[in-house]
Amino acid sequence: MPGLKTNINKWSRKLHRWGAIASALPLLVVLCSGVLLLLKKQVEWIQPHTAAAPADPPVVSFEQILAAAASVPAVGVAEWGDISRLDLRLRDGVVKVQCESGWEVQVCATTGRVLKHAVRRSDLIESIHDGSYFHPAAKLGIFLPSALIVLSLWLTGLWLWLMPHLRKW
Repeated sequence: MPGLKTNINKWSRKLHRWGAIASALPLLVVLCSGVLLLLKKQVEWIQPHTAAAPADPPVVSFEQILAAAASVPAVGVAEWGDISRLDLRLRDGVVKVQCESGWEVQVCATTGRVLKHAVRRSDLIESIHDGSYFHPAAKLGIFLPSALIVLSLWLTGLWLWLMPHLRKW
């Protein structure tokens, strides 16, 4: 069996070395964007904090939400096609209107007035994090293989670390 251990050790070192080189750039992108995503609730620049509003039951209509979002010229909302999603926060009494332009308009769920509007960068950072920002095929063609390579780096690194300890036993 000494020949088998030597082959496994040699293969582990090669895989570890070349895998680290192959996955370095995608891993750097994932790590940096992941740090930003971890901080999104703490950093206003990444994701706007939720504005204060009465936490009464929501009575605002969809038409009022659209009108409120359209009343902010900077966000570029004219119709429902300009809105990517609505996020109703019952505890906060706020409807977050996330626009296709990357802006977020926060509307009071009881009065329909605009409480706040700001650029929301967390969705952009998330698309960078998963690779879909670069190209639709990058997510599965570059970032998934890189993740599998990093997993193999972990396994080969563990093997290389354990090897001297197993020899002693």
